[in-house]
Amino acid sequence: MSTIEPELITIIEGPTPEFRPTPVDWVQSVLEGPEDRMVAMCQLRTGNGEDIMDRCRSAWKDGRPVRLDFPDEMRMRQQLDVVSIRLDQRDEGEALMLWVAVPLTHIEEIEEYDDSDEDDDPFFP
Repeated sequence: MSTIEPELITIIEGPTPEFRPTPVDWVQSVLEGPEDRMVAMCQLRTGNGEDIMDRCRSAWKDGRPVRLDFPDEMRMRQQLDVVSIRLDQRDEGEALMLWVAVPLTHIEEIEEYDDSDEDDDPFFP
């Protein structure tokens, strides 16, 4: 029996992504399964966004999962399932917006959604 290899979006260097709960309830409807999870969003700068988008589309077409592989605050590697992705062009360059499935056991690590601080985000002005 072969193991299905996920497609990885790997953060090699930089800080741990900041995950924010999604402000709309319908997003939760994309998750079904035995695990209790919620959808959170993070934004990442990238220099090869079209390549990442192509790899994700190909994986999903083939029925393979896509995972975000990133270092946590302790620099330990973690992975979360990516449920959706979008590429934005910004003045600073390309930015990936990722919606990921976060197990409810990790929810305390995600700060409450507050759109008032989006204007103060030093990463994406």
